[in-house]
Amino acid sequence: MSTRVLTGITTSGTPHLGNWAGAIRPAINASTQPGTDAFYFMADYHALIKCDDPARVARSRLEIAATWLAGGLDPERVTFYRQSDIPEIPELCWILTCVTAKGLMNRAHAYKASVDQNTAKGVEPDDGITMGLFSYPVLMAADILMFNANKVPVGRDQIQHLEMARDIAQRFNHLYNGEYFVLPEVVIEESVATLPGLDGRKMSKSYNNTIPLFEGDPAALRAAVMRIVTDSRQPGEPKDAEGSHLYTLYRAFATEDESAAFRAELEAGMGWGDAKQALYERLERDIAPMRERYQALMAHPERIEDILQAGGEKARKLATPFMAQLREAVGLRRHTAIPATNKTATKKSSKAARFVSFRDDDGTFRFRLLGADGQELLLSRSFDNPKEAGALVQRLQAGSDQDILQVDGLTYTAVLDGSAIAQGPAVADEAQRDALLAQVRLALAAQG
Repeated sequence: MSTRVLTGITTSGTPHLGNWAGAIRPAINASTQPGTDAFYFMADYHALIKCDDPARVARSRLEIAATWLAGGLDPERVTFYRQSDIPEIPELCWILTCVTAKGLMNRAHAYKASVDQNTAKGVEPDDGITMGLFSYPVLMAADILMFNANKVPVGRDQIQHLEMARDIAQRFNHLYNGEYFVLPEVVIEESVATLPGLDGRKMSKSYNNTIPLFEGDPAALRAAVMRIVTDSRQPGEPKDAEGSHLYTLYRAFATEDESAAFRAELEAGMGWGDAKQALYERLERDIAPMRERYQALMAHPERIEDILQAGGEKARKLATPFMAQLREAVGLRRHTAIPATNKTATKKSSKAARFVSFRDDDGTFRFRLLGADGQELLLSRSFDNPKEAGALVQRLQAGSDQDILQVDGLTYTAVLDGSAIAQGPAVADEAQRDALLAQVRLALAAQG
C-alpha cells in the first residue's frame, strides 16, 4: 500500500539556493521512492495573505513551477498542481471553518506573534491582521485533508498547523459520525540543509541575503558567492571549516569525498578568494544543466501551463467525488423523495457505540467510549502522545483483550498491561454501575 505525501510551497517570491537545498531537492528525491504517492502543489491562495502585488504572485507561480520541473520533478509520476486550480479546496476550507473553534485559531503562532507586535507598538491588537492570516491554518488543513495525505513534511515552525489539521479532522469526523478524514502525520526532515545566506544568517528573502538559483547567468551566481561574508584570516592561515559558511554551502552540494578535500584545503590555509571560486564551480556544476532547462521552460510558459492543467485535472479526479461525499455528510444534498420516518428515532438508531479521540485544553490527548445513545461509558486518562492513545483504542477495538474491566465500589476502570487507561462515569448506586458495565461490554464486543 502506498503512502500519500503532500508538500506545498507558497508562490510569493523567486526560488533561491536555500529553497532548492532545503525543500525542493529533498521533495523531488522523495517522489522517486517506491511506495510513495506524492502530491506537490503551489500554494497561490496562501500567497495572497502576505503579498498584494498581482504581478509578483503571477511571476512567482511561473518561476516556482519551472524550478520544480527543471529540477527533475516528473509530472507523470506525481500529482503536480496549483492550489487555485482545485475549487474543491476553498469549498472544503469553508466547511472546515464552520467546525473550527475560534479559540483554536486564537492560539496560532503567526496570529499571536502579530498581536504581540501590535501590542508592543501600542496599537490595536488586531491592527492590520486580515482574516486570511487569522484563518490560515484552516486553509492549510483543507489542502491536506482534501487529499487525505498520510504524511506532510514541514519545518518545525509548521508543526502546530499540522496538529491543528488533525484536531479539525477529528472534530469533523466526530460531528458527522464517520471516518471521512485521515489524521495526517507530521514529518520533520532533520537532515535537510538549512543554508546560511550571504551574511551568515539563515538564507531568506526577508533578510535580503539570498543566493540566486536560476536568475541571470553564471556571472550572477559567481558575483553572489563572492559577496559571502568571511573572517579576516589571510591566505596561508588555517581556516575553521566547521565555522565557515562557505564550507556549509559546499557540503550541501558536494559528495562526502569532495567535502573532505575542501575542508582539508581550508584547514591547510586556502585563501577565501580561492575557496569562493571553488564553491562557485561546485554549485555551477549542479545548477548549469538545471538552469538551461529552467530558461527553456520560462521561454515557453504555455508548456508549464499544459503540465499544470493536466495536474489539476488529475487532482480533481480525487477531489470532486470526495467533495460530493462531504457535501452529503453535512446535508448539502440533492432533493429526492424522503420516506416519512421518525427523524429522531432514525438518527439514534443509525448510531453505534464508538470511540472518540480529542485534544484536551492542556494540550494532552484523551479518548472516550460513547454508547449508541451518546452516553459516556469510558473516559481515558491523559496521554502526551496521540499515537499512544490511538494504539490503546486500536487494542480495545480489536477485542483481543478479554476481561479488562475492574470494579471498585461504584466505579469501574479499564486496565491494560496492569495500568489503568480509562474510567467509567460517577454513578449513584450499584444498579446504575452494573447497567453501564453491561453497556461497556456490549460496546467493546461490537468493536471487535
